[in-house]
Amino acid sequence: MLLIGESLNVISKKIGKAFKERDKGPIQEEAVFQKEAGMDYIDINLGPAKKDGHELMPWVVEMVQEVVDDVPLVLDTSNIDAIAAALPVCKLTPIINSIMARPERYEKMVPLAVEHNADFIALMWGPDGLPRDENERAALCVELLYFANEAGIPNEKIWVDGIVTPVNIQQPQAISLMNFQAMIPDMAPGARSTCGLSNISNGPPDNLRPILNQTYMVMLQKHGMESVISDPRDTLLTDIAKGKRQDIVDVIYAVMDGNAPDMGSLSKELQDYVKTTKVILGESLYSDSWLEI
Repeated sequence: MLLIGESLNVISKKIGKAFKERDKGPIQEEAVFQKEAGMDYIDINLGPAKKDGHELMPWVVEMVQEVVDDVPLVLDTSNIDAIAAALPVCKLTPIINSIMARPERYEKMVPLAVEHNADFIALMWGPDGLPRDENERAALCVELLYFANEAGIPNEKIWVDGIVTPVNIQQPQAISLMNFQAMIPDMAPGARSTCGLSNISNGPPDNLRPILNQTYMVMLQKHGMESVISDPRDTLLTDIAKGKRQDIVDVIYAVMDGNAPDMGSLSKELQDYVKTTKVILGESLYSDSWLEI
């Protein structure tokens, strides 16, 4: 599983302040940390960046590349001008995060990807917002990838993001995304995949977020997910993604296959992964106390 570090993000007080004040110290410190933590890509998230994004994004890219020039970057902002300004200064092939499945967005942004030979994340957010199920996701995917293919971008440079939603309010959507993920190889051969993993735990208490993120990552991986945008400070998640905790993967897969092991034979740690898998599958109702039941 490839990991895209999410923490060079404007919502961080420290990083947001550094962006605003053009203070390269915290930005470069975070970039070095993410490389050392094993991230395969570094996401630079400016948010809307409406005022000065066209100046800020290329500056941040250059500051990161001063200290980390061998990890590719993901350019993450809704400001198209900021993306356009940053693409020429990327030393390695970047990923544009993201291009929505909305004509007013992809008609402007796909040509940028073509011009700079960039990969892009195809976000399944359509004219009506969040798709209701895997079939609506599939329809949006076909529309966007067809447009990109016609422009000359092969599937291999497109990372499909079916959109992760919070499990505590959108429990059926977690299953819908897994179903959609399993459809991608037949629908778009060669296409890659990713997602904003931490959305699954957006809302539950902070102490419960890691196990939700870790469990859902493994569940998506079983359905073919290639990468996730994740928290580089979650060292256990990184270990799981890099194949260092096969015991956790095995127990989650067993539950998904309908072969949940006897709870009495498992450690408390693995029991928690069984319970969490069942919550995400909808076999147990979500509550903030699901690990205590």
